[in-house]
Amino acid sequence: MTVTTFRYPASRYETRKLTDLNNEAERERLSRPSLRAFFRLAESWSLSDEQSRLLLGGMPSSTFYVWKKSAPAIIDVDRLTRLSYLIGIYEALHILYDDDLAKRWISLPNSNQLFAGETPLNYLLRGGLVAMDNVRQLLDARRGGR
Repeated sequence: MTVTTFRYPASRYETRKLTDLNNEAERERLSRPSLRAFFRLAESWSLSDEQSRLLLGGMPSSTFYVWKKSAPAIIDVDRLTRLSYLIGIYEALHILYDDDLAKRWISLPNSNQLFAGETPLNYLLRGGLVAMDNVRQLLDARRGGR
């Protein structure tokens, strides 16, 4: 009996290699650059410190300001996941729109049923990781990804 192995047809899309965020060395490699990118993103989107803290999963003000001044060497998996979503959203917006709209989009009322007339920022603040994933998928679909 011959066993045939199924082969997927060729595609221009490659699967992304997953980063093992449980690996401490990987988290250390990603932590500082991700936080620096987040603080630039927060400035670009004109986020308040309170909004930034909530997007990072809620954290004490004191910790937030220490991180803002000097990013820690390593952060936890949850916050790195949040940073990945937010940076991906930021990048997708800059692919889809000019710089001005990419900066303002997050704060503009949106008629997409996902947002129900609210701003994407309010949706993200209320919905946490699930909302971040939804917005990332929406934008990736709009730009022809995933």
